[in-house]
Amino acid sequence: MAVSEEESSSSSTPGAANNYSSSKQSASNSNSAACYLAKTVLTGSVVLQVVRGHFRSPASSDVVFGKETSIELVIIDNDGIVQSISEQPVFGTIKDLAVLPWNERFQAQSQKLQGKDILVILSDSGKLSFLSFCNEMHRFFPLTHIQLSSPGNSRYQIGRMLAVDSSGCYVAASAYEDKLAIFSISMSAGGDIVDTRIFCPPENEGSLKTASGFTNISGTIWSMCFISKDYYQLSEEHNPVLAVLLNRRGSFYRNELLLLEWNIAEQAVHVIYQFAEAGPLAHHIVEVPNSHGFAFLFRAGDTLLMDFRDAHNPCCVYRTSLNFTPPLAEEQSFVEHTIRIPDIMDEEGIYSVAASALLELSDINKNDDPMNVDDYSSKPGSNYVCSWSWEPGNLNNPRMIFSADSGELYMIQVLFESDGLRVNLSDCLYKGLPSKALLWVEGGFLAAVVDMADGMVLKLEEGLLQYRSPIQSVAPILDMSVVDYPDEKHDQMFACSGMAPEGTLRVIRSGISVEKLLKTSPIYHGVTGTWTVKMKVSDPYHSFLVLSFVEETRVLSVGVSFTDVTDSVGFQPDVCTLACGLVADGVLVQIHQCGVRLCVPVRAVHPEGVPSSSPVCTSWFPDSMTLSLGAVGRNLIVVATSSPYFLFILGVKSLSAYHYEVYPMQYVKLQNELSCISIPQKCLEHSLMNYAVNNHPMAIPAGVNIDNIFVIGTHKPSVEVVSFSPDKGMKILATGVISLTNTVGTAISGCVPQDVRLVLVDRLYVLSGLRNGMLLRFEWPVASAISSTEVSSHHKFVGSCSVDSHTSLNPTSPNYRVPPIFTSNPSGMAKGNFPVNLELIAVRRIGITPVFLVPLSDSLDADMIALSDRPWLLQTARHSLSYTSISFQPSTHVTPVCSIECPRGVLFVAENSLHLVEMVPSKRLNVQKFHLGGTPRKVLYHSESSLLIVMRTELDNESCSSDVCCIDPLSGSVLSSFKFDPGETGKCMDVVKVGDEHVLVIGTSLSAGPAIMPSGEAESVPVWILTALRAVWWFSALNICEIQRAAPSYVQRLVHHPKGVYLSVMLAGYAAEQLSNSSLCSSPDDNSSDGIKLEETEIWHLRLAYSSIWPGMVLAVCPYLGRYFLASAANSFYVCGFPNDNSHRVRRLAVGRTRCMIMTLTAYFTRIAVGDCRDGVLFYSYHEDARKLEQVYCDPVQRLVADCVLMDVNTAVVSDRMGSIAVLSCANHLEDHASPERNLTLSCSYYMGDIAMSIKKGSFSYKLPTDDILRDCDTANDNINLLCNSVMASTLLGSITIFIPVTREEYELLEAVQARLVVHPLTAPILGNDHNELRSRKSLAGTRKRQAGTRKILDGDMLAQFLELTSMQQEAVLALPLSSPNTVMLSSKPSLPINVNQVVRLLERVHYALN
Repeated sequence: MAVSEEESSSSSTPGAANNYSSSKQSASNSNSAACYLAKTVLTGSVVLQVVRGHFRSPASSDVVFGKETSIELVIIDNDGIVQSISEQPVFGTIKDLAVLPWNERFQAQSQKLQGKDILVILSDSGKLSFLSFCNEMHRFFPLTHIQLSSPGNSRYQIGRMLAVDSSGCYVAASAYEDKLAIFSISMSAGGDIVDTRIFCPPENEGSLKTASGFTNISGTIWSMCFISKDYYQLSEEHNPVLAVLLNRRGSFYRNELLLLEWNIAEQAVHVIYQFAEAGPLAHHIVEVPNSHGFAFLFRAGDTLLMDFRDAHNPCCVYRTSLNFTPPLAEEQSFVEHTIRIPDIMDEEGIYSVAASALLELSDINKNDDPMNVDDYSSKPGSNYVCSWSWEPGNLNNPRMIFSADSGELYMIQVLFESDGLRVNLSDCLYKGLPSKALLWVEGGFLAAVVDMADGMVLKLEEGLLQYRSPIQSVAPILDMSVVDYPDEKHDQMFACSGMAPEGTLRVIRSGISVEKLLKTSPIYHGVTGTWTVKMKVSDPYHSFLVLSFVEETRVLSVGVSFTDVTDSVGFQPDVCTLACGLVADGVLVQIHQCGVRLCVPVRAVHPEGVPSSSPVCTSWFPDSMTLSLGAVGRNLIVVATSSPYFLFILGVKSLSAYHYEVYPMQYVKLQNELSCISIPQKCLEHSLMNYAVNNHPMAIPAGVNIDNIFVIGTHKPSVEVVSFSPDKGMKILATGVISLTNTVGTAISGCVPQDVRLVLVDRLYVLSGLRNGMLLRFEWPVASAISSTEVSSHHKFVGSCSVDSHTSLNPTSPNYRVPPIFTSNPSGMAKGNFPVNLELIAVRRIGITPVFLVPLSDSLDADMIALSDRPWLLQTARHSLSYTSISFQPSTHVTPVCSIECPRGVLFVAENSLHLVEMVPSKRLNVQKFHLGGTPRKVLYHSESSLLIVMRTELDNESCSSDVCCIDPLSGSVLSSFKFDPGETGKCMDVVKVGDEHVLVIGTSLSAGPAIMPSGEAESVPVWILTALRAVWWFSALNICEIQRAAPSYVQRLVHHPKGVYLSVMLAGYAAEQLSNSSLCSSPDDNSSDGIKLEETEIWHLRLAYSSIWPGMVLAVCPYLGRYFLASAANSFYVCGFPNDNSHRVRRLAVGRTRCMIMTLTAYFTRIAVGDCRDGVLFYSYHEDARKLEQVYCDPVQRLVADCVLMDVNTAVVSDRMGSIAVLSCANHLEDHASPERNLTLSCSYYMGDIAMSIKKGSFSYKLPTDDILRDCDTANDNINLLCNSVMASTLLGSITIFIPVTREEYELLEAVQARLVVHPLTAPILGNDHNELRSRKSLAGTRKRQAGTRKILDGDMLAQFLELTSMQQEAVLALPLSSPNTVMLSSKPSLPINVNQVVRLLERVHYALN
C-alpha cells in the first residue's frame, strides 16, 4: 500500500478547483454505495492479562496473552524467547481471563480434554466462556457459555473480574460494583462444565445473611480470591469460602473485607466475616498456593499475611513494609517484620477479636483508637504492589516475585517452619518500568508486561533477574505514515509508538521478520538449485552449501565465510546438479543428468573426511538414458529418467574403509513421467519422542512405515506415496489425483506437481506445490489411519538402516513387476488395501510461478518455506493450509543454512545475489524500534529529503518539554531539532509547499490544562511556521547554522566512515542525540549495525520563519488547494495563505466556526471536512472569490471525532473515540438544496472495539496478475487495472486495520458467506457475542432502523477463518441454512448456491495482497 500525503489532504495543483465538477461526478458514481471489507493486518499488541497452563497437552507449558480483542498462545523456550503458537481474534472485548486447572477428581467431558487446563474468560458478551485448545484446528474453541448479563457489561452487571479456586472446583465472577456469582464445576462425565451456580446477592433479594443480621455488597469490588482447604480433605459437602476486598460506597472506611461462604446444601451465601478500616488503601488479596488458608493483602505501603484457616476468626500473622529506599551495603538481604495479633480490648471493653482480626496492627500499649491499624514502630512505606506471580511447582515454601510501583522487582518467600511462619523479602532483583502483569514460568523465566512499552522476559540466576528477550508491544500508535521501502518492493509504516519515557518510532512491515546478515555482489547468474548438506546425520550444523548452475556446480563450506571447496568434496564441477544429499555418515551423493556420483570429502574440509589429499569418489551411470530427477535419503537413492520413463532405486554398500559402491536395487518402467521426488529424512527421533512425552495423538495410516517410503509427483497429474523394501520391492501405498476446475467448470491448467513433501504433525499428510502457483494438501482417509502407538515400528524410525549392502532385485525375478503407479483404486479405503485414495483437503493459490517447498529442518514436522512469486512461511502444525509472507523480496531459490554463527539462517537467491538472512524468533512482530524518548505524537515523511519529521512531547529536558525533529528513517538518528519554549507543547503539524520552499506548519499550546473547555474555548497559543530549506553541502568539519527566535544553535559534523560520509547532529552545549546510531533496534537483543549513509549532497534543517498568537489551542492543521493551509483554534478554523509565496508572511483569508472544539481538519480539492468533539464531521466549502466559508453538510449523529480523511469530495471516513469507523457521504444530495443540518448519509459503519487515532488514505489492489485467476470472478476483468482507494487505521491497542473497497457483487457474495460463518460452530465468535450486534455498536445502523442503502462493513477477520477450513468444512459452512434468528439480514436477494472455489479465490486475493 502506498499513501500519498498530498492526495489524502488536498489538491496538488492550483487549478484543482477547475476539476471540481468532474471529480464530484466521478466520486458520486464510485462511492454512492460504498462497500468495504475490514481486515486486521497487525493485531493489537497490548497484553492485559497473562496466564500459564497446560492447554495443548497435559505436559505442555503454555502461556496465554489476553490482548483485549484477541488471545495469543505462546511458549517461552529454553533461551527465554517468546514464540507465538497461535493467535486468534475473539470478536469481542476481554474483561478478564483465568485458568481452570485440570482436577483428577473430575470426569473428563471428552477424552481430548483429559489432563488439559481450560481457559475461562469474561467478556463484553455478558457470558462466562470456557475454552479448550483444539490441536487439530490449532486454536481455542468454546466448550460452553454461561449467560451472566446483557452484552456490554455495565458496572452493575457481572462480567468484570474472575477468581478460580486453586483446586479447580469453583469459579467466581464479579461486576465492577455490588454483584458477584459463584459457580461449581461438575464432577460428572457427559454433563455441563458448570454444575450449580449462585448469585450474590440473590436476584430476588438485596442483602446477604450475616451472624448478626444482614448486609449487602454496595461498592467497588477491588479484588477477590478463594480460600482453599486441604485438597485431600475436600468432600462433596465442602463449602467454598471467597474473600472479597470491597470499597463501600459512601463509607468512611476505605477498606472492607468480606468472607463469603457458599453453603452448598442450603444453596445460600452467608457472610461469615466482615471488617472495615480506614487505613492505607488495600489493592489486592492473593491466596498463598498450597498453604490451605493463607493469603496476602497488598495495601499502599505494606503487605499483610493473613491466616484464614479459621474463616470465622482470621488473623494477621505478618506485616511487611514496602518502602524501597536504596539499602546500605551492610544491610541484610532479607527484611522481616513480625507482628502477632493479640486479643485487644478498647476503652469500653467491647472490641472483640473478630472485629480486629483483619487489619488490627496496633501497638499493645496504643489502644486509644481501635481503628488505628498501623504499627508506628514500623511505619508503612510509600510503595505498593502492582503485579505479582507465584513460582510454579513450589509445593513447600512458596515464593512470589512482585513489581512495585517504582518499577523494582522483589521476591517474597513464605517459609513454613517448625517454629512457625516466616516471610522473607529480598533485595531488589531488577529495576525497570512498573509491570502491569507478571508471570513466573518453568525454567526460572519471568514474563513482565509493561504499560505502553515493550515487556521483557527475565531469568532468575544467582539471586538476580537477568534480561533475556523483549515482549514486543507497539501500543499505543498515536500517528503513522506509510511510505515506500527504499530498496525493496514493498511498503513500510512509521508509527509513533509508546509513551514517555519509553516513546519510540516503530518501523512496521508486513510478513515475518528476517534479519539481513549478508548480501553478495550480483555475480551468481543462472542458479538452478541450492542445497545445504551435513557430514553426519547427527550433526547440529550444515557443513556444505551446494550451488548448481546451468553447466556448473560449486560447493562452498559453511562457516564464518563461504569458501569454495568443490575439489576437496569431490562433486563433479562441470555438470548441472539435479539433487544432492547425505546417503550415509560421511558419504555425499551428487545426482546429475549423466549419473550418480558418490563422494567422501577429504579431512581438510571436515574432520570426518578421508585422510588423504583427494576425495574418494565412485559413480553409477544408467545405460543409454539421461536422468531428469533425483532424491537422496538415508541409504537410499531414487532417480528417474525421461524418454523412456524409468524409476531406479539405488543402494549403497561399503567395500572397505572410505570406499563404497552404488548399485541398483530395483527399477520399474513408468506410465507417466515424474515431475518431482521427495524422500523423508529419517531425523524423527526427537520429534516423535516429544509427541510421546506430551501424549500428543499422532495418526499414522495403517500399513505405512515412514522408514521406507518416499513421495513422487507425476505428469498425470498426481502425487503418489511409495514404499520400498529390499525383499518386497516397491508398492504404491496412496494416490492423490489432481483435478482442479475454476468457478465456471473449466479445468485449471499447469497442475503438475513441482515439489512434494511428506509431513507428520498429529497426522501424516502430503503437501504439493504445483507449477501454476497453487498449493495442495492431501490426507489419508480417516478409515485408514490408526494411532501411532499401534505401529510396532514406532521406535525404529531412526537409524534402523545401515550402510550394509542389500541384495539387488533381479528385474526378471518374481518380485519384480511394473506397479500401476497411476491407477486409482476406489475400493482401497479398507485397511490393508492399496493404493488408498488420498483426500484433497485444501487448495490455495499463493502465486503464479511454480511452488517450491523447502523445510527449515530435517524433521518431518518442520515448518516450510513455500517459494513462488514471493517467499511464504508454511506452518505445518496448522489445520488446513496456513501461510504468512516472509518480509523479503521475491527470490528464485532458498535453502536453510544452520551454522554456529547463524543457527537459524536462510539463504535466498534473488537478483543474481546470495542473501543470507536469519529468521528472528524473538520478534513476534515484524517491527523495528528507534528509541526517541518522550512521547512521539505526530510523524510526517518528507519525500524530497527522505527524512521523517517527528513531533515529541513530555521530553525529559530542562530547557524544553516538546520539540520537532528530523530523523533518518534508516538509522533512527536525530539529525536536527527545533525546541519549543519551556511550557509550550506541540499539538499538530503538516507540510505545505510555498513556491520552491517546503513549509512546516505547527500548532502548539502554552497551557498544561485540558484542550477542551466547557465553553469550547482555550487559552491563546502561538502558531509556529518552520521552513525546511535546502542547504549547501559543508566541506569543512564544523559549521554553525543559526536559528532565529533564540532557538538553540546546531553543530553540523561530518563523521568519515570507510563506507562513506555519515552525518550526526549535536546540540551546542549538550550531549549528542544519537538515537540507535549503532543499532537498528534499541532493545538489548538487537544486533549492531553500521550507520546508514545519507545523501552526500544535501543537508536539511529547520529554520523559524513566522510565528503568531491565536485565540485558542491549535489542534489541527492541513494543506489546502496546493497554496493555502487550514488551521483550527478552539472552535474556529481559518483559511490561511502566503502573500506572494512569501513564507515569512501569513494572512488569514476566511474563518469558520463550529459549536464545539475542533479536533481534525482535512481537505480534498475544494471540500473541507471539520471534525469536532461533539457534532461529528461537518462539510464546508470555500468560496475563493468571496473569501467565505460555508457549511453545507452535517453529521447525522453526535460523535467525538478521533480522525477523519476525505476519500473524495463527497465521502469521508471518520473514526470516533468510542471505537467505531463510519463512512459518511453526501453523494445522493444536491448541494444547492441541501440543509446544513443532519444531511450526511451513513453509507456503512464498523465497530472495532478499539480507538483508531490515525487513519490514512492509500491505493490498494487485491487483483492477482494472472488472467487465469481473474476469469474465476465475473467482475474481475472489469477491475484488472483498478487501484482501489482504501483506508488504513492505527489504534491505541497497537493494531492496524485496512478497509478495502470491494465491488457490489463481491460484497454480496462475501456477505452471504459471513452470515454463515458467524453461526457455524467452527467459526462463530468464541466468546458468544452476537456478531451482528457487535459490529453495529455505537453506530446509527446499530441503534436505529437501517437506512436505505446502508451497508455494514464486512469483517475480514471472520472471513479469513474460511481459508483455515478444509474443503469439506467449507462446503458444510456454505450449505448452512440461514433460518436462525441470530443470523444477519442479507442485503442481497434470495441467494443461489455459493461456489466454494469462487469464495476461496476471492479471499486468497485479499490474503495475497495484504501479505
